[in-house]
Amino acid sequence: MRPWLTSIVLFLLLGLPAATLAVDKPYFYPYVNPLEATVMELPPFYQADIPDKVPTKTFKVYPFPEREIPKVFWYEDGLVCSLTYQKKEAPLIFIIAGTGARHNSPKMVNMQKALYQAGYHVISITSPTHMNFIVNASSTMTPGNLREDAKDLYNVMQLAMTKVKDDIKVSRYHLTGYSLGGIQSAFVSMLDEEKKVFDFERVLLINPPVNLYTSVNILDGMLKNIPGGANNFDAWLDNVMKKLAEAEEQMGYFELNGDYIYKAYKRFPPREDFLAALVGVSFRTDSASMIFASDVMKGGGFITPKNVGMSNSTALTPYYVVANRTSFEDYFKQHFVPFFQKSDPSLTEEKMIRMLSLRSIEPYLKSARKMGLLHNEDDIILAPGEIGYLDQLFGARAKIFPTGGHCGNMNHQDVVDFMVDFFAGQEG
Repeated sequence: MRPWLTSIVLFLLLGLPAATLAVDKPYFYPYVNPLEATVMELPPFYQADIPDKVPTKTFKVYPFPEREIPKVFWYEDGLVCSLTYQKKEAPLIFIIAGTGARHNSPKMVNMQKALYQAGYHVISITSPTHMNFIVNASSTMTPGNLREDAKDLYNVMQLAMTKVKDDIKVSRYHLTGYSLGGIQSAFVSMLDEEKKVFDFERVLLINPPVNLYTSVNILDGMLKNIPGGANNFDAWLDNVMKKLAEAEEQMGYFELNGDYIYKAYKRFPPREDFLAALVGVSFRTDSASMIFASDVMKGGGFITPKNVGMSNSTALTPYYVVANRTSFEDYFKQHFVPFFQKSDPSLTEEKMIRMLSLRSIEPYLKSARKMGLLHNEDDIILAPGEIGYLDQLFGARAKIFPTGGHCGNMNHQDVVDFMVDFFAGQEG
């Protein structure tokens, strides 16, 4: 649908009297273009009716209290988590954030509010790809290995419960996550089948990739839409940053991450190539932060000098430039695989790629009746045929909306209703 036609449709819909709208209306999403669906802010008319504020407190956990933190990360003192709590005994849901997102990113906050409103405690956990997690909670300091990340997340969950056990009463446990957090939820759930610390009753995967390697390369590949190609990345990014600075004046704050860039999108012209490039640069920004943190925490040698001390006064711009020019393929082949080959020389790139997939735990996914899937047919991170694979794999446990892009419809009323119903055991 053309942008001007979309505007007209929205105007007509928003102008209708409430009495003319069907109570049991079919799902409708205002953006047909998957890139628009991913990036554009959902109009208020379609947003879930959730509270403006809910009782929330933040706290820190220290999985590696003896770990020496490099001086350049002087501000990283513990992994920050958040608890949204009920005053009475209630089920608790852990939420794992998507790539590069914190515990309090916009998508996480919306989920906290919706689930609190439905009667749940919620503990929100920052993504293992975020600097705060890499520095404080990652055992390998090399994000992306789903099994190792699951162990770290599971450890954080236990520490978090120890931290809040005197503040809340929990009747049972659930688990969810979106995007990267979605696929990680599957691996955490499988680990819990063995450890039985939480014995999760319901697990919901929201917009997970089928294969992490495939999906991140799709996102990285969107940078090809930059005019002039990757060699023009610096100039193009400089132009985007100027526009973000303009947006900052109107938005009142600035954060160099994917969520902020998405939110500031409405300041930019809605060309499809620009949209794709914007998604690509958003992912690359998060990826660059991840790669920098991982490299520094392990002593450097990939994008920073080896064993060179950095302080809070060290100029980081040169490393930022290098990190932004480092593709996920570079990280995977030159940093990620070699690291894990040290402990398992039999690992090849091909074997590692297979491990970064839901297919590697397919028997478990088929047998785990407590696990459900929430996805969109037009999700931009999936390769051809993958949504069909997920539909077949999960069967009646899957809810796949026709539109919504990648996590673009997470705050849509129909999507939120499904999430809530799923954890209540009423999905269908």
